[in-house]
Amino acid sequence: MIVLHRHQLVYLSDVGWSAILARPWDAQAQNCLAHWAAHRLPLVVTRQPADAAITDPIALGLSAPTRWSRRRLALQVPREALLYFAEFPQLAQVQGLLPGSARRAVRDLLAGLRKCRATSRAFGSYGWQALSGLDHLRQESDFDLWIGVDDAAHADAVTRLLQSFAATSPRLDGEIMFSDGTAVAWREWADWRCGLTRAVMTRGLSGVALRHDAAWCECSHLSAVAA
Repeated sequence: MIVLHRHQLVYLSDVGWSAILARPWDAQAQNCLAHWAAHRLPLVVTRQPADAAITDPIALGLSAPTRWSRRRLALQVPREALLYFAEFPQLAQVQGLLPGSARRAVRDLLAGLRKCRATSRAFGSYGWQALSGLDHLRQESDFDLWIGVDDAAHADAVTRLLQSFAATSPRLDGEIMFSDGTAVAWREWADWRCGLTRAVMTRGLSGVALRHDAAWCECSHLSAVAA
């Protein structure tokens, strides 16, 4: 059984790409998809229908670089077209893309996350540029990370580290993700945990939910995400 999670990458087979390229895309989308297929670049898992059956196609997306107007392409791909799964690059792998003024802050963040035993991955513009080598980044691009956490206490510790990020540019954003795949924007988590909001919005593969208590994120019921 395929278990999907947010920000998961998918690589397609040659047969899968041939089927996608045969669809009636406009010229810009066709050109972008042809490049993705030729260079064996991944797609990303997007929101899935809540009532999806295990035999239904999987919803995937592509975030195009500037040369294709930063378009977001949505695709429905048969499961038999999936070759293998992967993840966005770890934070340490994208350091070289950051401006020099932010690199000390990133090194400090990395050291803190290692002490917390938390894995961080860069998605968004930084993640896509690291994967494709193309022009995804702009001056105003946020630095989006998702960080895996075990439970509420672990999430609190990670969030404190993110709040201490010393660089102001790029803006650090992103999510903490619990081991069952439930994700929360880390800034929203911080506000909720210090009482600035009465509820927090959680994000999953099939939608969002408002949570008022922390019972859902206690480690006793969380199951590991598997690809």
